[in-house]
Amino acid sequence: SGINAEYEVVSTQSTGHYYITNNLSREIMVKSVQVFGRKKTATAVAYTKEGNGMIKVNGVPIDLLEPSALRYKVLEPILLLGKKRFEGVDIRIRVRGGGATARVYAIRQSISKSLVAYYQKFVDETSKKEIKDILLNYDKSMLVADPRRCEPKKFGGPGARAKYQKSYR
Repeated sequence: SGINAEYEVVSTQSTGHYYITNNLSREIMVKSVQVFGRKKTATAVAYTKEGNGMIKVNGVPIDLLEPSALRYKVLEPILLLGKKRFEGVDIRIRVRGGGATARVYAIRQSISKSLVAYYQKFVDETSKKEIKDILLNYDKSMLVADPRRCEPKKFGGPGARAKYQKSYR
């Protein structure tokens, strides 16, 4: 029909859902989840919604992610679970902080956690459990954050534990 409809994205803070509304005030709910992954000081936030299998990290396709030596680490959830499970979703990831390796591990965790959350919320519990089991059997850090942090340096030595050499003469 010849109706010129303007669309607007509206967020409801109480439920965390996003709605797309047009000027005819019909609401269409966007199936989406937002999940974070962490490693050391790196934080990756994955926004997963219905789509056609696009995965982007800071606006760049996941296949072009640098450093290339660690690219397989990021692709592990996709290789483990198969592309079929990712075909119905689009994942956009924002990463901040940390070094190259920590960022890669944070991205990998956010992809895994977001797919599990999406399947729990919008698909069914059995497929979510299946995905979770596959990921946990492979590597626990795919779904559970690593609590280890760098220990601060103390006085009397060059680092956190090492002490300066002692001389008696």
